[in-house]
Amino acid sequence: MTADAQYFEILRRILDTGDARDDRTGVGTLSVFGVTARFDLSQGHVPLLTTKRVSWKTAVKEMLWFLTGRTNIRELLEQNVRIWTDWPLARYRRETGNAIDQRAFEARILDDATFAETWGDLGPVYGKQWRRWRGADGREHDQIATVIDQLRTNPSSRRILFHGWNVPELGDMALPPCHMVYQYHVTSEGRLNSLLFQRSCDAMLGLPFNWIGATALQLMLAQQAGLTPGDLVWMGGDVHLYRNHLDQAREQLAREPRPAPRMTLQPAESIDAYRIEDFAVEGYDPHPAIKAEVAV
Repeated sequence: MTADAQYFEILRRILDTGDARDDRTGVGTLSVFGVTARFDLSQGHVPLLTTKRVSWKTAVKEMLWFLTGRTNIRELLEQNVRIWTDWPLARYRRETGNAIDQRAFEARILDDATFAETWGDLGPVYGKQWRRWRGADGREHDQIATVIDQLRTNPSSRRILFHGWNVPELGDMALPPCHMVYQYHVTSEGRLNSLLFQRSCDAMLGLPFNWIGATALQLMLAQQAGLTPGDLVWMGGDVHLYRNHLDQAREQLAREPRPAPRMTLQPAESIDAYRIEDFAVEGYDPHPAIKAEVAV
């Protein structure tokens, strides 16, 4: 099934059977528990939705930022990526009482390195855990480097995975990891399969990005290990629509899917050498974007 078809199944399931729940944001959700999707990446097609425009470059830039191991939104804003601003902005408003608007806050982050260091950092979120997980003994562990080494030297291992749920550091994170565990599996034919478990998923805003981010990572890892991309399996725990996204979901369901696009990736000498310019998407002709508010 195409990405749009599987996405539509998820939206319909939530709208038809979702449990009405309160949540930490105060917005409220319709939620289902335990959802899966599977995509074959071997022919170049990627799970990039066509029933609304998805800013795939933003999703890939976010993944590349995770791989740097750094956690300050200044680097994202320098690339015109604003998807992480809401959390430090909310903290700044709460702690200072200053009702600064988002654009002014972002401009100050970009213009003032000292301000950015204090107010732009998200705490030990994704990239910190992926590249600099700190153990109880104080040693740091590069989980991504370990995955690449295992793919190259021990591809039949059932322990090729990384995750971000570092319990002692959860309280210091602006947002605990939603896409938590990535596991990899190499077939005897040299295909790299991936499984992503996501504990919590905003189906309208987050899920389309999560699919593309995981795809970009799988393509990079396959290339670094001399493998070919195989299946991407996505598993969601609490998969939900916020109550202010229901009309947008219904609008998208009324649209007709278009042909699936393809993604290509130029080679790079290491996992740290990839740039957004190395990724290209061909044949992407989506419907217009659908706006929805982020629940913080």
